[in-house]
Amino acid sequence: MFDMNWDIQIGNYKLGLLDSVEINRSVDLLTDTATVVVPAVVYNQTLEHEKFVKVGDPITIRLGYDNNLVNEFSGFVQRIDTDDGNLTFNCEDSMFLTRKSVANKQFLKASIKEIAQYCMTQIGLKEIKCTYDIIYQKFVINNANAFDVFKKLKDDTKASIYMIGNTLHIHPPYIEKGGDVIYDFAVNIEESDLKYRRKDDRQFEVKVDGVGLDGKKVSVTVGVTGGEKRSITSTEPMSKSELEKLGNAELSRLVYDGYEGNITCWLIPYVEPTYTAKVIDNDYAFKTGSYYVTAVATRFDENGGVRTVELGQKVS
Repeated sequence: MFDMNWDIQIGNYKLGLLDSVEINRSVDLLTDTATVVVPAVVYNQTLEHEKFVKVGDPITIRLGYDNNLVNEFSGFVQRIDTDDGNLTFNCEDSMFLTRKSVANKQFLKASIKEIAQYCMTQIGLKEIKCTYDIIYQKFVINNANAFDVFKKLKDDTKASIYMIGNTLHIHPPYIEKGGDVIYDFAVNIEESDLKYRRKDDRQFEVKVDGVGLDGKKVSVTVGVTGGEKRSITSTEPMSKSELEKLGNAELSRLVYDGYEGNITCWLIPYVEPTYTAKVIDNDYAFKTGSYYVTAVATRFDENGGVRTVELGQKVS
């Protein structure tokens, strides 16, 4: 039997009471989030949280068993709610630092890295690691903050965009390699919501609607004609080859032999998006395979600690 432990630091204040923690991380979202709920009233005394915690304070969340704690989340307090007799701290990862205005600017034939670098410089940050080579023929920033720009870049290109500390990362979707984790239906999978599908059954037709270099609307279609339809929309001028890149990236995510869905597990083993999760099924050996983890939702409360792990494309 394991003892549940936690350590949550907000600014200079260490939480002494806790109702629940929820952490959501996904390669498909621009920012990781955490929600920390604590009782607002203790021994009939109202907690005066304003004396200890404020919006913008850094937060670190460490969870685990038997005092073996793992850093599950680092970020900043975005909003504090005082509803239903509780205090709720709504938090974002370091992408919180990008919620600052940038000067209006029009780019012509600019890479995604050039646009992002401009925004980072505008908000007083410098470090950027970019391995994606999407080119915009025209991109306009108008009355926006850096967060808004990064969200648009992600929506347009499906890139993996995120912050670690003060460094912005931009990479092609679903190719980053985190750690490895093993799940076994007979050992450490508590629940599952999975469907096993054959590659031949995954017939997709991906249509990418965009704007051509001449400013006119253009559509590019990849995949199997007549297959299950998916659509992507890009609002910025791009060449047909750039639009095809977007379509093929989406297609590679959709077509494979294997599971789709999620599994529910405990805090051990640790896992996060970009990890490779090997799923073992001793009853049906052909179903055993490794998958790209796209999202992890972690909940920690008096009932225990659980993770819901979303499986993406099969990698082996």
